[in-house]
Amino acid sequence: MRADPSPITTTDELAQFCASLAGTTYVTVDTEFMRETTYWPKVCLIQLAGPDEARVIDPLAVGLSLEPLFELLRNPKILKVFHAARQDLEIFTKLMGQVPAPLFDTQVAAMVCGFGDQVSYEQLASKLAGAQIDKSSRFTDWARRPLTEKQIRYALSDVTHLRKIYDKLSARLEKTGRAEWLSEEMAVLADPATYELPPENAWRRLKPRTTKGEYLAVLQAAAAWREVEARNRDIPRQRILRDESLMEIAAHPPKTPEDLERMRGLSKGFAEGKMGQGLLAAIASKLAAPKETWPVLEREPELPRGIGPLVELLKVLLKMKCDDHDVAQKLIASSADLDKIAADDNADVPALQGWRREIFGEDALRLKHGELALAAEKGRIKLVRLKD
Repeated sequence: MRADPSPITTTDELAQFCASLAGTTYVTVDTEFMRETTYWPKVCLIQLAGPDEARVIDPLAVGLSLEPLFELLRNPKILKVFHAARQDLEIFTKLMGQVPAPLFDTQVAAMVCGFGDQVSYEQLASKLAGAQIDKSSRFTDWARRPLTEKQIRYALSDVTHLRKIYDKLSARLEKTGRAEWLSEEMAVLADPATYELPPENAWRRLKPRTTKGEYLAVLQAAAAWREVEARNRDIPRQRILRDESLMEIAAHPPKTPEDLERMRGLSKGFAEGKMGQGLLAAIASKLAAPKETWPVLEREPELPRGIGPLVELLKVLLKMKCDDHDVAQKLIASSADLDKIAADDNADVPALQGWRREIFGEDALRLKHGELALAAEKGRIKLVRLKD
């Protein structure tokens, strides 16, 4: 396996490298990016490897077109292998206008194969590739040029060891018949909607604790205005307006620049300037709209009294089932899902659907209805069938 430490900086060289990978069954991909001072991630380096060779691509190189890479990532015959793919896919989706496909996320595959919740790349490299990752370059400034050979070799390690990790995990999936389990999770990552946040939904990120209509309407308007401003200016949301200020604005809706100026963290310049005017206009417009258009926050229904012990039993069952089937608990059900199952046999949760229902959901319902019991034997928990 070859790993050339010299960065690709020209379109011709990138086209040649991508052409050399066009006949492979898979490529491994990673990025180094920064977003401390921007709204959109600024991709500073792209690592790409096939089964036999690996290179880094310098997207900051003058005159370099990434179109040869995009063509490779669009190729439906080549599997694109990432680790913890969501942020990388967000970057490529914006750059390419579509999600690279088909996909394989080794972090998700590791969860399916029993390596626990959100296992790190370093852990998988150690366990499956026998490699130790030098972390000394982890917090480097990837936008600074020139990059050192040490930095480049560190970046390359994110795709070179990924090949062996992919080989080992895909073999396990094939052996255990769990490839379909992974495909369900990959469908979410392949959906463009996963990387879209309509400005009108930005308020949900703040997780408000009240269902008051006016509060939510103002919060929606202010958060949507901030989202659009941050995108247009390509600066972080918090540089426009802090979350705490949004919450205060929602609690005490301002009508004038003077009202805005009294808000915590807002300057007189902001309140009296174009940004303040835009924010006030957005709030006024939302409050003037019919209340039927205001957002609604659905509260989770209160659990029936005395249901807590049942939820605890379901937690024990979940841990037992996940240990027996060698799969991460997070992939099956969350604590909130268990609450819903305890309260409703037909709860709309993944654990009562598909393969999750087969390995956990059915027995969860049987336990709930007294058809199964949990017992301890020789230091282990086992299921006892009470009814046929």
